[in-house]
Amino acid sequence: MIHPSDDLPRRAILSGSEFEERIGYARAVVDGDRVHVSGTTGFDYTTMTISDDVVEQAEQCLRNIGSALAEAGCTFADVVRVRYLLPDRADFEPCWPVLRRCFGEVRPAATMMVCGLADPRMRIEIEVDARRPATAGRPASSVSSPSE
Repeated sequence: MIHPSDDLPRRAILSGSEFEERIGYARAVVDGDRVHVSGTTGFDYTTMTISDDVVEQAEQCLRNIGSALAEAGCTFADVVRVRYLLPDRADFEPCWPVLRRCFGEVRPAATMMVCGLADPRMRIEIEVDARRPATAGRPASSVSSPSE
């Protein structure tokens, strides 16, 4: 039996982050109808800078994720799973309004974990899994981006 996504190729999406090359991973991988976005931090990959503010980092994480999802043919409305990784659990609640703008209507399965991150400047990392829409010409979602 042929699975409906078997004819869809596996494809890596790169953001241009120096970490992708140095470590050996992709920002996202499209595998059939599934999109797996790597743990994404608040670095602005064009300048390789990161804010000291956790809320600004969360906003940048979501911009970076939104770009990867768009390249994969998805929006935040297609996200089915999200993981939040933070070194300090007290930083999570201040991010809730930003996270709610992207995920409040979508309601993906979610987990928050307290753990160390690769760089001490990183205060939040977000990872998502999405399912690509069945029809390529689907209208854009009404779910807001983090900057709205």
